[in-house]
Amino acid sequence: MKILKLSTQLHKWIALVVGLQVLFWVGGGLVMTAIPIETVRSEHRVAEQPSVPLALAALPSLDEIARRAGVAPTQADLHTTPRGPAWTLKPASGEPIIVSALTGRPFGPLSAPEASAFAKRAYRGTAEVSGVALLPEAPQETGRTGPLWRVDFADHEKTSFYLSPATAEVVSRRSGIWRIFDFFWRLHVMDWNDGEDFNHPLIIITTALTLSIVVSGFILLWIRISRDVKTARAARRRAP
Repeated sequence: MKILKLSTQLHKWIALVVGLQVLFWVGGGLVMTAIPIETVRSEHRVAEQPSVPLALAALPSLDEIARRAGVAPTQADLHTTPRGPAWTLKPASGEPIIVSALTGRPFGPLSAPEASAFAKRAYRGTAEVSGVALLPEAPQETGRTGPLWRVDFADHEKTSFYLSPATAEVVSRRSGIWRIFDFFWRLHVMDWNDGEDFNHPLIIITTALTLSIVVSGFILLWIRISRDVKTARAARRRAP
């Protein structure tokens, strides 16, 4: 009886400690499964863009582009952007450099009206632009570094497009739905900083304690059922 009483007390106290986190796990899991991931990513707000073939014959060679840019790249990627074809040149050390594939020079500064126009072109919907701002450092929610243009739309989801100041490409999409999802994700993985680490000691310990609650609960249930069965059998034997 003493072991049963001690086990019951330990079960209750451990459950009290981790019970709130279990609630977060279940609630967060419900939110994350109820909201389609495509909606979280604002994929329904992405306008289809026509594919434009690159006129390779009209472009300077990569050697010429590298010479003009003053870079000896170890890797080079050619792609289309809203501001025209661009090379991303990755040197042996340092950050990649983006230059125009026509001139070999960096694109000029992007103005607020231009950022707004490019964002509207990439946006699917009828909402108007409600704000445009050049951020000197990308917000944590974008998963990017460096400056970015942020263009907000006046839709019910509070959609925000983040644009590259060099190429005007939409590099990240965020909304109120994404931020709700991110909040519950951080609660779910118990990483309230950036939600990236889901193998840290705190969640491992909490999970182990939760497992102990489940296992001890089954043991206590078995003990109680066995005791009740014995009591019922004893009562039947004493019955006339």
